[in-house]
Amino acid sequence: MIASVTGTARHVGLDRVVVDVHGVGLLVHTPPSVAAGCRTGAPVELATTMVVREDSMTLYGFATVGERDTFELAQTVSGVGPRVALAILSVLSPDDLAAAVAGDDIATLTKVPGIGKKGAERIALELRDKLPQVPGGGAGPGAGAPVGSWQDQVVEALVGLGYSVKQSADAVARVADDHAGGDVSSALRAALQVLAR
Repeated sequence: MIASVTGTARHVGLDRVVVDVHGVGLLVHTPPSVAAGCRTGAPVELATTMVVREDSMTLYGFATVGERDTFELAQTVSGVGPRVALAILSVLSPDDLAAAVAGDDIATLTKVPGIGKKGAERIALELRDKLPQVPGGGAGPGAGAPVGSWQDQVVEALVGLGYSVKQSADAVARVADDHAGGDVSSALRAALQVLAR
């Protein structure tokens, strides 16, 4: 998959940017705030994800890795596809979404076009254990902050694999003494073995 795109903005629309990458123009769908920050002829760098469907391959781009990860995570909620996930990030930052989910703030979630009360309740329920680990605008390695401890990195990797925050933190705590040197890959393997038991 295409994880990032760097090139020159050849066309900027309200919610899309055509990025020229060595002579190839890639159409990248973005939140309006990201498109507004791009200028035709200027260099652009976007964190991207590709959504492949039977009849299309669509590239979505974001200003930070945290926004991209939140976009991908939002799609794990039943009934939320790329269009709704993009609408969420057009209205809420990753930190705002995490705060709304943590506080069961249904009113904030229903401000997103296409999300009603039931959809907002489902988002709050299904993302509750996942969102705190997603780096947002002001925190986490995706936003340019310093990378956290090896334990944080392993927990984040496990959450990305679908385990809850609690399961991941418990597994990391069980292997912490044996991996005090901070080798993330071996600690991740050990934590996965703990979770597989």
